[in-house]
Amino acid sequence: MKSAAAMLLQGLLRNLAAGLRLAAFVRVSRHDFRVSPAAFALLWVFNAAVWLAAGMLRVGFPGYIDLDALPVALAEIPLLLLVSLIIASWYRRRELLLALALLLIAPAALFELLSALIVIGLDGAGGQSTAALQLTLYTIFLGWMLAVFLRALWVAAGWHRRLFPQSGALLIALFLFLVNYMPRTELWAPDDEEAADQPSITQEELFHAQDGLLDAHLATLQPQRPGIADLYFVGFAPDGADDVFGQELGTVARLMRARFDAGGRSLLLSNEPDTLGELPIASTTNLRTALAHLGGVMDADEDVLFLYITTHGSEDGQLAVELPPLELHQIRPAALARLLHESGIKWKVLVISACYSGGFIEPLKDDNTLIITATDANNQSFGCGNGNKLTWFGKAYFDDALRRTRSFTEAFALARREVAEREQRRGFAPSNPQMYVGAAMREKLRALEARLAEPAGREAAPRRETTAGAARSAPGAAASFL
Repeated sequence: MKSAAAMLLQGLLRNLAAGLRLAAFVRVSRHDFRVSPAAFALLWVFNAAVWLAAGMLRVGFPGYIDLDALPVALAEIPLLLLVSLIIASWYRRRELLLALALLLIAPAALFELLSALIVIGLDGAGGQSTAALQLTLYTIFLGWMLAVFLRALWVAAGWHRRLFPQSGALLIALFLFLVNYMPRTELWAPDDEEAADQPSITQEELFHAQDGLLDAHLATLQPQRPGIADLYFVGFAPDGADDVFGQELGTVARLMRARFDAGGRSLLLSNEPDTLGELPIASTTNLRTALAHLGGVMDADEDVLFLYITTHGSEDGQLAVELPPLELHQIRPAALARLLHESGIKWKVLVISACYSGGFIEPLKDDNTLIITATDANNQSFGCGNGNKLTWFGKAYFDDALRRTRSFTEAFALARREVAEREQRRGFAPSNPQMYVGAAMREKLRALEARLAEPAGREAAPRRETTAGAARSAPGAAASFL
């Protein structure tokens, strides 16, 4: 038994070494591999163990072995053997069946480990990892795997002017089928206990709590004061996947009440799980209802709407609206422009903190609007991960600049400089925040700033909240973003 086990282990090591040479396009021959049913089975089991270990690197801890991932991996074996059998029949070489199948899986452990390293590297790069870079790396990786597939055929069967192209086409078809229709999921899955304990809209009490919640919050809004340019604040945090948005919105809401006289005239819509029983959800429908209601409450000539949206943005121009398992409409620039137009609100300050948010400026701009975005249309913003208290732009604009000035435009200049310096220190690509000010809006903002600077508008600023430790906002005073 010891001798048989030792021979199997020696054969595994030889197959792994030859597989590395095969994948590295170093000289290797069919005779460098040890081919037998036992060797094939042991190699597959070893590759599965590496798949598990690589999943641990990619996913992290805590976690568990997800046996539901095994059927797809096991189904690859008969497909691989079937294709190898067809190619062996074309070449009229029975021994090619097992040899080709073994050569095709010999580099699999290397593929798994390199895949894990790429994922870890992209995660470590954070905002520097653009979608284009990810797509490029993914394409190169798949191209390399396909080239190794074809080299395995070359080493196992040799060149034949008719049979090699024919067999290569079959291998390419197998490869594309596996990638597109039988992609592997992780054998190592993250522990969902924490997610299971998190409040969910599917819980009965939270689901029914939303009934009438928006109307109740709208009913608490104070009416406008004749002769006074009131500021009405709407905070919209529609992505509940990352807690930074809800926490940031709480900070912004307290600032707007304390420094910009928005107490009693603030409405928060959030998809953060912890506020589902307290705040209306941040959906496009709720935003439309809220804006329409404010259009009837505000004085069109006197009052100003401050709409703050914080969420993830995508390169195709959408703002993420996510609250699983609900299927909510994402927000595009044209849709937001339509909601604002339908509301009848004239004077508007729109601040959108999201990746690629600069694409919203052109569809939303008019003479009566100030628009501020965290980025231009082609770049990402930073600091939007779980565990952060504020995004980089949110901290720079609200937590720093607007505590030093009541001018929204001056605050933008300060924040833009702060964000650029922080990105430069970290070696990140510039997010390039943008601002547009309508001609009539400039005068309106000067008047609003002067009104807020009067003694009645001078109230103590709330405690500064840092990214290291801001307390979660009190019930009814939070919402989320990016």
